[in-house]
Amino acid sequence: MIVLIVDDDQTNLALFSHMLKAIPDVKPVTMAEPIAALAWCASNDPDLVLVDYMMPELNGLRFIQDFRDLPGKTTIPVVMVTADIDTEVRHRALQLSANDFLTKPVNKTELRARVTNLLALRAAQRQLSTRAVWLAEEVAKATSEIVAREREAILRLSRAAEYRDPETGAHLLRLSQYSRLIAANLGMGTAEQDLLGDAAPMHDIGKVGIPDNILLKPGRLDAEEMDIMRTHAKIGADILRGSTSPLLQVAAAIALTHHEKFDGSGYPHGLKGEQIPLYGRIIAVADVFDALTSARPYKPAWEIDRAVALIRDGSGSHFDPVCVDAFFQDWSSVMAIYEKHRDEADA
Repeated sequence: MIVLIVDDDQTNLALFSHMLKAIPDVKPVTMAEPIAALAWCASNDPDLVLVDYMMPELNGLRFIQDFRDLPGKTTIPVVMVTADIDTEVRHRALQLSANDFLTKPVNKTELRARVTNLLALRAAQRQLSTRAVWLAEEVAKATSEIVAREREAILRLSRAAEYRDPETGAHLLRLSQYSRLIAANLGMGTAEQDLLGDAAPMHDIGKVGIPDNILLKPGRLDAEEMDIMRTHAKIGADILRGSTSPLLQVAAAIALTHHEKFDGSGYPHGLKGEQIPLYGRIIAVADVFDALTSARPYKPAWEIDRAVALIRDGSGSHFDPVCVDAFFQDWSSVMAIYEKHRDEADA
């Protein structure tokens, strides 16, 4: 372990170095200039510092203060060596986080005992630090595995819904990416973007509870059929709610609210404005745009310009204007997603 000795007296440096060499596994590093010693510490980590109090360039108190200000040096033990018995100096050194004192002339037995004890504490501290890093890595690994399993569950549930819903897997992929894009343009962090993108494919999971004669009907639904179809939002929320998983919680909120409208005319609860969760407002824009520009059993795909006009016309009534602006903010990326994951039927 490295012990840095800072003293402007070459005799003291030689004496302390000689005393410390008797301690196993200790390497003394001597420096007569405190400013140079601080520069060395900026790129090196000693395990212990012995610093003299009375030095011409920088006294021991100022050295300790500047040393502690260096990154990563707050926990390295420091011992002040001084002939001064003034208690005020010692009190000030303690305030600056000195760990121990030695008084000149230094007794070699006392020096070795104190250095050995402080190095033992330093070794234990480093072991704890290493252990903490290892634990953090293990926690991150376990968390990553949990998130991966959650994503797999979401994907499989979404695929199950696909077997009954005329929408395609490409729709779910485009929806996820459109939603991430809107979230990014709204200034959401990467973690929130990922959460939204991973949860988005579950928006219509409730359609598994809709009878085939309604879900797969090629023509327009009558009023009674439409009422039944609209229950898919609550069914989806019922399937997903109650989980401790943040991902499934977001998916439940999306399933319940992505058909709400900004003016309060949507379903199932007629929420208005910011009463609708932001995730639901984002999905509303992405889902309607993709539904319009995709072919379905009951309609052909709309032209892009026609879909854009409908989204813009619905800003403030159907859609949150902020989300609409965020969607069109990076139109080249929207078109890149559309072209990359375009359905064959649409093409």
